[in-house]
Amino acid sequence: MTHPLVPQIVDLATPVAEDLELEVVKVVFHTNQSPPVLRVDIRNPLTDTSLNDCERMSRNLEASLDAASIIPDAYVLEVSSPGIPQQLQTDREFISFKGFPVKICTSSPHQGHSELNGKLVRRDEKSVYLNKKGRVIEIPRSKITYVQLDEERD
Repeated sequence: MTHPLVPQIVDLATPVAEDLELEVVKVVFHTNQSPPVLRVDIRNPLTDTSLNDCERMSRNLEASLDAASIIPDAYVLEVSSPGIPQQLQTDREFISFKGFPVKICTSSPHQGHSELNGKLVRRDEKSVYLNKKGRVIEIPRSKITYVQLDEERD
């Protein structure tokens, strides 16, 4: 369950990130730890998220949180990159993981299967293209539930 302060923290963190040309991906407030831990995952949409990006966001967000007094007690702020996504969603992710093994799940069977595995070729406005044993398969985006990296395959 999301902590009730998270929406306020997101509202405060988003413009801070935008000023630094970053994006807030996820905010989680772990109050079951002592002191509580506020974790903010960020992404640099232009390049790989660097340690410098995390440091800049941490400094600026900490100052904004302190000024707003949203969190009344002591807490630990952790700013990090979300890492490699399990599910591919953005154009940048589809470009970055071209040639990687993926699993595509569909809402209705495509060529007799609701789950297709292969290497990601590309994505356009209408379809995702998958290389399955040397043959390229076109899967309409309207049928796709999700595309995720498939770490278990070569």
